[in-house]
Amino acid sequence: MTSYNELGEVYEWLISDAKLSPVEFAASFDDALGLLPSDAHVLDCSCGTGQLSVGLAIRGMEVAATDASEVMVRRTQELAQEFGTLVRTLRAAWEELPDHFDDGTFDAIFCVGNSLHHADGASGRLGALQSMARLLRRGGRLVLTSRAWELVRARGSRLDIADRLVRRNGVDAVVIYRWEIAPHWEDEHHIEIAIAQLDGDGAVRVRSELLSCWPYRNDELAAELRLVGLRTEVNTFSLGAENYTVVASKV
Repeated sequence: MTSYNELGEVYEWLISDAKLSPVEFAASFDDALGLLPSDAHVLDCSCGTGQLSVGLAIRGMEVAATDASEVMVRRTQELAQEFGTLVRTLRAAWEELPDHFDDGTFDAIFCVGNSLHHADGASGRLGALQSMARLLRRGGRLVLTSRAWELVRARGSRLDIADRLVRRNGVDAVVIYRWEIAPHWEDEHHIEIAIAQLDGDGAVRVRSELLSCWPYRNDELAAELRLVGLRTEVNTFSLGAENYTVVASKV
């Protein structure tokens, strides 16, 4: 079961230095943002701790931020307050989005942070994409980032321990990933992520969570985007790259 109730409290240790600032996080999507009006109505539907949502609001966009995790929604609210920005926040899973927003509401929808693999299998993923597509206006764009699961599966089950400390708010931590790679693509996979914080008194405090995920091939994602009425404009997938970005427009 994926909730991010534990990891949500320490998620900043999982964000790269280059994207920790909301301004810098939003700037990493400058190519896609350049296609939008400055006052665009956007949805960040896997908002995490809010760096992208707040960065978009700083740019003057009208921003709604949703996440299936209550902790993530709270942390996005807190970050918006810290920066004095207006972000509409609510807890909602992808399949619940049409219950909260009218069809054709948004100029752009962001689903970033490698979140789509948490959708429950091919049917759950297609349902998530259908919900997002419904909320886009015609010509609006979905911006999605993904792990390259072809590479993840090729490496197999393993333990990845970071080779450097990550410092956030004056606290150092080691980040550990434990991958459980199932025999078949369609099977449920697991990632256990642990943040081992080194307290000032020398004690180690560990927060960890076991996350469920259902991987997919890049060509499967491309086909599913077409099925929900989205035309791919950008796909940075390449063999050997850890992550990629897809931008698709509603036809």
